[in-house]
Amino acid sequence: MSKYLISFPSKAMTVPADQLEEVGNDAAAVIEAAKAAGVYVFAGGIDESVPPVRVSADGTATAGGYPWAPTLDGGFAVLEL
Repeated sequence: MSKYLISFPSKAMTVPADQLEEVGNDAAAVIEAAKAAGVYVFAGGIDESVPPVRVSADGTATAGGYPWAPTLDGGFAVLEL
């Protein structure tokens, strides 16, 4: 089976305040359905207040993201299908 990354930028979660609870409940239901189906690996969000750090294979840590890559923000889930 292959693992798939599903990601979305934080601006995708800009919803009116009166719909936020419904959107949150729907998102939680999708995660619960993935868990029930046995395809959920992990999920989370990226804390935009923490500066990025690159870690190389030898363990060297360097401040900042990859120069060629866009800034990462938002949420993600990994599913195995």
